[in-house]
Amino acid sequence: MLREIACDESGSEGEKLVGGNTDVFAHAGVCLSRAAAAEIVLEARSRIASPAVEYKANHLLREKNRAVLEWFLGPDGPIYGVAHVYLVDKAFFLIGNLMDVLLGEEVAATVHQEGPRTFTAPRWQAFLEAANDLMRPNRRPPIPQTAVEDVFFDLVEVMAVAPGRLGGILERLRKARPEAEAFRARLFDDPHSIRALDPLIPAIVRTVSYWSADGRPVAIVHDEQPALTQRRIAGIQEVRGQLASLRMVDSQSDERVQVADYLAGTARKIASEELNDRGDAELTALLRPYVDAGSIWADERSGSLLGVQGKPDV
Repeated sequence: MLREIACDESGSEGEKLVGGNTDVFAHAGVCLSRAAAAEIVLEARSRIASPAVEYKANHLLREKNRAVLEWFLGPDGPIYGVAHVYLVDKAFFLIGNLMDVLLGEEVAATVHQEGPRTFTAPRWQAFLEAANDLMRPNRRPPIPQTAVEDVFFDLVEVMAVAPGRLGGILERLRKARPEAEAFRARLFDDPHSIRALDPLIPAIVRTVSYWSADGRPVAIVHDEQPALTQRRIAGIQEVRGQLASLRMVDSQSDERVQVADYLAGTARKIASEELNDRGDAELTALLRPYVDAGSIWADERSGSLLGVQGKPDV
């Protein structure tokens, strides 16, 4: 029998993975009936008592509503055992894609961890932003393709003098301009492929895998997302045949999506605070049962607290 999962995300800025408003992306799915979801929304409204037309995760994140958040995530709460959240450290996701495309090596964890320790914060941020520009279609107004490549490889030329394993990786990266040129040519030919840099795409793939682990096909009801084109949905179905359908709705029309929004938004905030050494131990512990152990995460300290296995280099 078909299992219907309602989903929403938090922290999505498309293919802009650094220099934006968020450093973590969270994608949540809930397996609830519409009646059960409506009860959760009504209970949240009763407990928060805000005049807002539609409640969002930020209502639960207000300090004055902490008890509501603890109720929502708690082991005796309304979504325990019927919800799942996939986390993405956006900078690590970017570096992983960069290393895969240009080097074909699993060295992202080393670069992600050693880069900030080796270089100044402005130099490291410049590297990440140049990498982000290299890995996505040109912004408007158009930037000449060679200019994007020049900025990135000029930086790598300077940074390749780094010591140790990081320096060796950057030296190999310095020689990978032909791979970058070939990748960008493919990117311009097919900018809407499933290989896009948007973390929403792997999040949907993982959501299908998680909820279909027992063999049941999955139908996804998702908050409206322009990135989920018919082409990409078809591509996901090729990768994960268990996805029977994916349809988008206005969150106000489906309380299940509103509940998914509560989880995605609170998870993103809690995880981001933990990643940046500002974590709330109680909230992190409450979030942990919902977190996908295979989330795209490299930081061992925060990952262990969130229940993420991490992806060390092999």
